[in-house]
Amino acid sequence: MKSYITHLECTKCEEIFSCDEVHQTCPACGKVLYARYNLNSATQDINKTILKNRNPNMWRYFEVMPIKDEANIISLGEGFTPLLKANTLGKHIGCSNLYIKDEGANPTGSFKDRGLSAAISKAKELGEEKFSIPSAGNAASSMAAYCAKGGLLAKVFMPKDAPEPNKIESILYGADLNVVDGFINDAGQLSREVSSREGLFDVSTLKEPYRVEGKKTMGYELAEQFNWELPDSIVYPTGGGTGIVGMWKAFDEMEKMGWIGSKRPKMICVQSEGCAPIVRAFINGDEYASPWENPKTIAAGIRVPVAIGDYLILQALRESYGTAVTVSDNEIQDSLRQITSLEGIFACPEGAATLAGLKKVLADGIVAQDEKIILMNTGTGLKYLDLIQLQDR
Repeated sequence: MKSYITHLECTKCEEIFSCDEVHQTCPACGKVLYARYNLNSATQDINKTILKNRNPNMWRYFEVMPIKDEANIISLGEGFTPLLKANTLGKHIGCSNLYIKDEGANPTGSFKDRGLSAAISKAKELGEEKFSIPSAGNAASSMAAYCAKGGLLAKVFMPKDAPEPNKIESILYGADLNVVDGFINDAGQLSREVSSREGLFDVSTLKEPYRVEGKKTMGYELAEQFNWELPDSIVYPTGGGTGIVGMWKAFDEMEKMGWIGSKRPKMICVQSEGCAPIVRAFINGDEYASPWENPKTIAAGIRVPVAIGDYLILQALRESYGTAVTVSDNEIQDSLRQITSLEGIFACPEGAATLAGLKKVLADGIVAQDEKIILMNTGTGLKYLDLIQLQDR
């Protein structure tokens, strides 16, 4: 198989850079870089018929992935996760076409595996061997796992209130764990400082070009699993937002290859009342989101006070005629119990937040009950047992 990657392009100033050199953010303006492909040529080697015979993982889309040599792929079998019809839950809330994309089925139990597999693989291909990451939870254990698989050095930086299972995982995978007395942005600052001093490659969210390439495969999978007809609405728990912008990128690529038409799902961003910078910016009509002070929520993955890709998230929401809503921790807890008891899917708090958010957009009439709706459960609830409150039994 052949990758049709051609170059990197800044998502803001549109400057062009080589994909054969190590880059993080745009050297010209500091914004997010995207990998670009010769999509017309890619269709010579990849099409909807060929995909039917490929292995059920995210690397089935190799031609539109950034790795040039298959030997450099570091994989644990990530991707092509179940898309499950949620009949009982749908009936409970009055939705006839409700689905759950269960990312908890990934190797380390979250959708972070997609991005970290792609990022670590490409960085290794370009000669990097030592990695760092700031993480509120799942990204740390995911990076540690892929570094372990690839025989690479890993240092992770986590806020002290990050879930304990993620800390334990990171250590067991062989990573050097650094616990930070602060929030995820504080962990990010320390990660950058140490990386600069020790020559580590920092794979922070959207601060290198390739994690989004792994995350975009969720968009390819949704199209393929729905026989190349996109859903009407996608409800997504938003921290750094790589999944939203990745899927939005995937939809554009698929249209250019002739796999789908111009129809797009409404992208629904869900954040916590205790940390909602994207929601605030969306409501205010801002292009960028100002940092959130004192972020608090049980859902560690969306406890992200500032996102470098804020302008890309907001752009996707507005271009899709979507919206952004907040939910409370109590609503997350209630929704987690509903998803788990009615569908047998042990959702993570972030995934449960999507159900709480869906209820609000249904009530507001933004999403209709007969639409084909996707709830993105971004990980397994098994990593959050200490945070889940059980009702009296």
